[in-house]
Amino acid sequence: MKKEIKKVVLAYSGGLDTSIIIPWLKENYNNCEVIAVSGNVGQADELEGLEEKAIKTGASKIYIEDLTKEFIEDYIYPTMKAGAIYENKYLLGTSFARPIIAKRIVEIAKKEGADAICHGCTGKGNDQVRFELTIKAFAPDMEIIAPWRIWDLKSRDEEIDYAEAHNIPLKISRETNYSKDKNIWHLSHEGLDLEDPANEPMYDKILEMGVTPEKAPDKPTYITLSFDKGIPVMLNGEKTESTELLKKLNKLGGENGIGICDMVENRLVGMKSRGVYETPGGTILYAAHELLETICLDRDTLHCKQELAHKFADLVYYGQWFTPLREALSAFVDETQKTVTGDVRLKLYKGNIIPAGITSPFTLYDEEVATFGEDEVYNQKDSAGFINLFGLPIKVKALLDQKRGNNK
Repeated sequence: MKKEIKKVVLAYSGGLDTSIIIPWLKENYNNCEVIAVSGNVGQADELEGLEEKAIKTGASKIYIEDLTKEFIEDYIYPTMKAGAIYENKYLLGTSFARPIIAKRIVEIAKKEGADAICHGCTGKGNDQVRFELTIKAFAPDMEIIAPWRIWDLKSRDEEIDYAEAHNIPLKISRETNYSKDKNIWHLSHEGLDLEDPANEPMYDKILEMGVTPEKAPDKPTYITLSFDKGIPVMLNGEKTESTELLKKLNKLGGENGIGICDMVENRLVGMKSRGVYETPGGTILYAAHELLETICLDRDTLHCKQELAHKFADLVYYGQWFTPLREALSAFVDETQKTVTGDVRLKLYKGNIIPAGITSPFTLYDEEVATFGEDEVYNQKDSAGFINLFGLPIKVKALLDQKRGNNK
């Protein structure tokens, strides 16, 4: 260990890992100064008492930075507009929260003249990559300390032992020791009984942002979301600021059992991991945006965008937010969103999001062309020539196979 380090900026959440890291840093780095930085990305009650706790456990000061609005508008919205969903299920709630937090930590580390940045990510997880790639993007020469990769503690139980030995207060017990990550977009749950995919999650015990579909109301809730160039701007006809809009959607979605995801995902480091995600408002936003695109984007643009969405999701999941490719993909997405303006009506009912109407001034849907009834704009005889040309390669191959005696 580098004993010459005198000042460390710590990515601080006040959870189990970072709570014990403050005294651990002081013990192992010659009583260095520790400055805690917490990025407020909408984790609400988790910020309560954070300043007092950080100082009591040995930090010289703490920054609590309100990043919520920037998080929504500069990270969530670009990802949603891209339609990026990791492995077709995960709405990337932890993934895109890490770059904005890490970027702010770097800014504070430079301001404070820190010798190193420390994070509490485990050596098995994705977050270590997300934090460190962002640090490398903005402070390539900064020393990074990752205690989980070097200390002697081997489990969360041993972390609790350390906390108890150092009189560090914790909000968890050994029985409720799920690994959680919370922000305005989602809440994740990992560990304990969830580590075995054979176990059904104990939803009554773990859910915090909503209820299961069984406990949702028997009556559906109708909402209308209005978009301008791919960005949600109104809820039920009222112009709503981004933070407030997401809070309202979280409430509506949670009450109706929307956005509960139980999945086994492939981590970047190579292992499979099982987790339960709650993303009520985000699930509604993704669904509404996708529906609006079906009438606003032409076929080829939509199909290309859907293919690139997988790559965009991988980049976000892998911590590659601050890369030329992610920026280039966002530029493409922004170009596609110029006509994604309109209203989407949805019916929320017991975990389901049911389309109830889409309108847009830029719609490409022409009822007169699409109708099964009589029309004056489409000549059905034209399709014969189209099929002959479209199927020409198939026909030529079949004829040549016949001549060569290669009939199937």
